[in-house]
Amino acid sequence: MNWISNVVPPKIRSFLRRDTPENLWIKCPESGQLVFHKDVEANLFVIPSSDYHMRMTATQRLASMFDEGQYETIALPDVPADPLKFRDEKRYADRIRDARSKTSQVDAVKVGHGRIEGQHLTIGVQDFDFMGGSLGMAAGEAVVTGLETAVARRTPFVMFAASGGARMQEGMFSLMQMPRTTIAVRRLREARLPYIVVLTNPTTGGVTASYAMLGDVHIAEPGALIGFAGPRVIEQTIREKLPEGFQRSEYLRDHGMVDMVVHRRDMKATVARLCRLLTDRSAAA
Repeated sequence: MNWISNVVPPKIRSFLRRDTPENLWIKCPESGQLVFHKDVEANLFVIPSSDYHMRMTATQRLASMFDEGQYETIALPDVPADPLKFRDEKRYADRIRDARSKTSQVDAVKVGHGRIEGQHLTIGVQDFDFMGGSLGMAAGEAVVTGLETAVARRTPFVMFAASGGARMQEGMFSLMQMPRTTIAVRRLREARLPYIVVLTNPTTGGVTASYAMLGDVHIAEPGALIGFAGPRVIEQTIREKLPEGFQRSEYLRDHGMVDMVVHRRDMKATVARLCRLLTDRSAAA
């Protein structure tokens, strides 16, 4: 055994080796390009070369929207975590526990109150990383609480939607969140306060069939998938090839389902401008 060649070099390599963080680089889903994580984070999680909009967590979204990233987190009511004691391949209670550990969120929706360009605003954000942003009792209660907070504080309400639909593990309890949130939106409208919806990638299912399509203004991020059923399901149902870009935000804007498509770097200024117009703050100033 050659001690110098077999033992010394591995020792030197282990001494010089440094552990590389797993999230140091991000691969663009569109172009396949590897981009430095800090560059993407500084660009509001938009790939600089392709303009592909990555997903943002609820905390990141709220910090990016409010002035100086400062906001008050609205306390949300507690709901039964597993009303049906549901189990498939895994217990639902365990799935909830894993999602909370992964995202550091109680559930899929987080609500914050703060200022945008000096205006008071209440914002709700759906986090797709929490079980696909699915709409369950806790998420529905969070949306209702956000709308009620906006009414109580006399502010516009902005909802950032991102969801795969209703949460099947809660059955009818999940589906009941659709009419509950719809009634809460009506109360906001009766108070003559603006409701702005920002549709992010993806927004589908029961969320699209309820509060995500009830806004006074509908904004979409570029390239977002928006619809009730997915394009593959529709193709299999009607047995026809769908048009290019079907259910993407640009296609829906051109066909009247979405009011505007706004790049993430312009989102804060656009929302602030809409709130001034809809509340007549500019005239008061």
